Amino acid sequence: MQLSLKRRVGASFIIANAVVLIMGFTVFFFLDSLNSQISSITISSNKIAQLTDEVRISAVSIVKMQKKIVTSTPTSEDLKRLENLCEGFQAQLQKLDSFYQEVEAKKKISRMQGYVDSLKTIVAKTSLYSRDGEGISSINDLTDKILESFSEFQDMQYFQNEQRDKEVKSIIGETRRNMLITLIITFLGTILLSLVVPGKIAMPFKKINDAVRELQDCNFDVSIYYDQDDEIGELARELNKMIINMKKFEQLRTDRISVEHRKFDTLANMIKKNIMISNAKGELIYMNNPMYALLELQSDDIINKVITDTMMPDSIVETFELAIKRRSKIENAEINIPKRKKVLIAETGEYTFEETEEVFHGYANVFPIRAKESNLDYYMMIISKEVFV
Repeated sequence: MQLSLKRRVGASFIIANAVVLIMGFTVFFFLDSLNSQISSITISSNKIAQLTDEVRISAVSIVKMQKKIVTSTPTSEDLKRLENLCEGFQAQLQKLDSFYQEVEAKKKISRMQGYVDSLKTIVAKTSLYSRDGEGISSINDLTDKILESFSEFQDMQYFQNEQRDKEVKSIIGETRRNMLITLIITFLGTILLSLVVPGKIAMPFKKINDAVRELQDCNFDVSIYYDQDDEIGELARELNKMIINMKKFEQLRTDRISVEHRKFDTLANMIKKNIMISNAKGELIYMNNPMYALLELQSDDIINKVITDTMMPDSIVETFELAIKRRSKIENAEINIPKRKKVLIAETGEYTFEETEEVFHGYANVFPIRAKESNLDYYMMIISKEVFV
């Protein structure tokens, strides 16, 4: 399907906006994912840290109560309080266990729960008056094992915190890489679009511009090839029609000039006087046959050459230069045309011309043919033996 220039420009803007939106949503997705993962890790870490502090406090309270029972006569309230501390400690360990998926962590928590269960059972059976009995000794052992297990759990937790920090850094680094890759792909895609789309739009105008430049140089053998059915295609077709018409007109003009030149050449040769024409640059552009015969020159020697660079007699050159300088008519300027003799120079082996006797003496009138600009003027010289009246 062929789109018009307007629709193609609109489609280019739509594609550019779509690229910007996709890039924006992609960056937003990565940032939102990063925020979600870090928030999840942070919330879980905060809850675990809070529960760990509660477990620590409970463990310290159990140790204090254990020391009180060991160092003094325990009361039923002391044993009841220790039993309550064990129940609270178990509940905290169960909550802490729900946050872990690692087998090692669950084993340590399960071990502490087992010790607490045993401690609670022994406390329930311990006699208030048997301080040195087996029950008191078991309480000491179980309390020490609970502390030892909690220390091992804390060491494991410190290691997990380090692993968690590395995981957070890894997530941030991965998100940064993904965003960087997205930005690079978007940047390359934007560059590709900026190279392709403007080229597609500007190429037809470049073809038209090149064709116009050729027309400025009077080259009508050009055409604009553009097969799209849009505004530029319509412009290209109209320009091609114009070029064809201009080519036909130029051909007619060339033919007309050729006909007029032949007429002028016929009339100039019918006149017995000598005629020559130059442009405003001093270049000879025409000379009739009598003038060729008088000067004994060929057209290749003088036509389209500056007068001063030819073998024209000095009197003719000076008269032409004076007329061009003044842009005015010159009347009855005296003209002397000497005979030229070809002489070989022995030193260089080249030929030169020497002027001998005079072969023609007459008068010249120069008539300026004015144009709108001085550099388009022409000057026609008519030479005769008689003075012009």
